[in-house]
Amino acid sequence: MGASSVRVGLAVLLIGTGAVACSKGASEESPKMTPAAAVAKAAKNVEDITSLSYRMTGKMPGEGRVKADAKMRLKPDVAMSMKITALDKGADGTAEIRLVDKAMFIGGGAAAAKEMDGKSWIKFDMAALSGAGGAGGGSLGAAGQADRNPAQESTFLTGSKDVKEVGTETVDGEKTTHYAGTVTFDQFREAIKSQSKARREMREKSLERFEKLGIDKFTMDMWIGAGELTKQFRLRGQADKGPLDMTVTFDDVNKPVSIVEPPAKDVADLAAMMKGAQEG
Repeated sequence: MGASSVRVGLAVLLIGTGAVACSKGASEESPKMTPAAAVAKAAKNVEDITSLSYRMTGKMPGEGRVKADAKMRLKPDVAMSMKITALDKGADGTAEIRLVDKAMFIGGGAAAAKEMDGKSWIKFDMAALSGAGGAGGGSLGAAGQADRNPAQESTFLTGSKDVKEVGTETVDGEKTTHYAGTVTFDQFREAIKSQSKARREMREKSLERFEKLGIDKFTMDMWIGAGELTKQFRLRGQADKGPLDMTVTFDDVNKPVSIVEPPAKDVADLAAMMKGAQEG
């Protein structure tokens, strides 16, 4: 589908490697708290998040420079909206993603509508995509991970053996404490062994998207703000297709999030398109 296929591929990749988590306000960390304890406390507080909004900037392996703005609801059901731009791909590098009622919609605007009989959105059934591509680990399989809580990436630093406090810094006008360290995936898995099965499985899945890119360790920075929640984090690692360098900044947490499907008249259903192609 030309330019639309580029948007779809980019959107699926970003969902598969995207990220996120947590807070706002001035740091309330006790001065006696060790760096490891502060990071562990922020990771524990991830469990109380019901919704969030965030910004992502950086470099994705194979895609170049990207930026994204997103909001996500985690409870009572999962829904997500993200606007993403691949800064090195010109007009074809912009797309919008929505996840509503276990269906994913990827929009390409007017350019996509020219190629799809006036339809500017493509609808994917998440369950079907996961079943078809999950085992193979391909890009469509990664799309099935879109409903996972993105706050989990902010917990990776709990596995670090060399985490240290860098100092006090202001992020978006908010006073935070900056921590940094390195962590291998094996170290992170060891650190979460004693956690509940449900929490352990969520955090294991957070690693899978990066393992599919060929990454096995991170250099990580983490800025913890009010309520001992993560305000910002940065992940750096080496993937098969080049370096990953991603910074995620959190704007709002636990505020109402409303996400709706695009108008039906603007949506092309992928399943129906494939069925029509087979019949043709």
